Order: sequence, then C-alpha cells, then structure tokens
Amino acid sequence: MAARKAAEKPFDPGVDLGYAFERPDLLQRALTHASALTPGENGNQSYQRLEFLGDRVLGLVVATMLHHNFPNAEEGELARRFNHMVKRETCAEIAAELNLGDAMRIGLSEAQTGGRKKTALLADICEAVIAAIYLDGGYPAAEAFVQRLWKPRMLSWSGPLRDAKTTLQEWAQSKGLPTPNYQVLTREGPDHAPNFVVGVSVTGLERGEGAGGSKRLAEQNAAETVLRREGVWNE
Repeated sequence: MAARKAAEKPFDPGVDLGYAFERPDLLQRALTHASALTPGENGNQSYQRLEFLGDRVLGLVVATMLHHNFPNAEEGELARRFNHMVKRETCAEIAAELNLGDAMRIGLSEAQTGGRKKTALLADICEAVIAAIYLDGGYPAAEAFVQRLWKPRMLSWSGPLRDAKTTLQEWAQSKGLPTPNYQVLTREGPDHAPNFVVGVSVTGLERGEGAGGSKRLAEQNAAETVLRREGVWNE
C-alpha cells in the first residue's frame, strides 16, 4: 500500500512558476527529456510535442503584446522586437531564472554532459511549460505567465530596431557591394521542430552563419553575425 501511495504522489518539480496546475502530469511531461524515459515508455511522454505547441502560444502572446504596446511601430520594427523576444537565448534565460534546469527530468548521460544548463534544452523546456499551462488553464493562464516574464524585457530592450537582413543589405549597398546572398547549409531535426543553418555571403567578407527554427530566422541570425563582426551592431 505504501508503494502504491508513493507512485500516486503528485509530481512536485520544486520550482515556483506562479501558477498552480490542476493536472501536474502536464508539467511533468513538459519537464521530461527523452533521455529520462524508460525503454517501455511512449516518446510522447517527453516535452517535444508540448514544445511545438508552446512555441506557437508564446509567439501569439508576444505578437499581441507588441501590437498593443507599440502602436506606431512599423512591421520591420515589430519583427525585430519579436525575434529578440522569442529567440532561443531569451527563452533559456527565463528558464534559468525559474530554475527549470534543476527541475528537468533527464537521463544520467545527458546530465553528465551539462544538459541542465544547455541553452537549447532550457529554451525547449521553457516553451513546453508554456504549452502545459495553456492546456491546463487555457489561453488566459498562458498569456498571464508570458506577460509576467516577457513584458519587462519587451519594455526595457534597446537593441537595433531594423531587422538584420534589411540592415545588412543597406550597409552592403552603402559600401558599393552587391546584395548579400543567402544559402541553406544544413537542415536537421524532425518536421515539427526543424533547425536550419544558413550562410550569408557578402563580397570581400568572411561568410556569416546563423541557425534558427525557420529559414527566415536563420537568415536573420546569419545577417546579424556579419553585422556584429563588422561592428555595425554593438548591442
């Protein structure tokens, strides 16, 4: 009987998300890396499907926040702000603040290679948690969670407001150089969570590379690599 009670004990991740789950199993799944599953467990018990959904929920909430808070901003500025808010590094930073790395359920080998601190894993877990909140409490709950953690960053960010591709093209033209040329170097990962690596070539310069979950985002990151290297962007 004691063993049965222990097995039925609700999952407690030991972190404060500012949200109480009606279904703790959703949070448990959001915090579970595939390496923690036993051979007999379904792969859907890891965070991957939730990460796919959470990415979309995060995007909608952030886009709505930007639309309301920057009524005079043009599309290019909104896109630049949006990319900064939803990028992997921002999500990983928030995950670290919430101590999601410590709460993550991962296999021994993954833990020994620093999995709890890997930017990619932290970002994925963060998005999975958003999805878990959305499925448990609906859109208002997920919106409140995102607003609480992302809105201060949105209002305090002071980076370049032009998107990287446009800025790089204008900079190249000002130097009398041809339009930058973008090329997909690799595409990896499953269809629901691809990862693109794109290279951008500017005449006379070393190629810049960038990665992202879409071709467009990878192109932006590649352009940003060149802009930073050439000292055009210094944020």
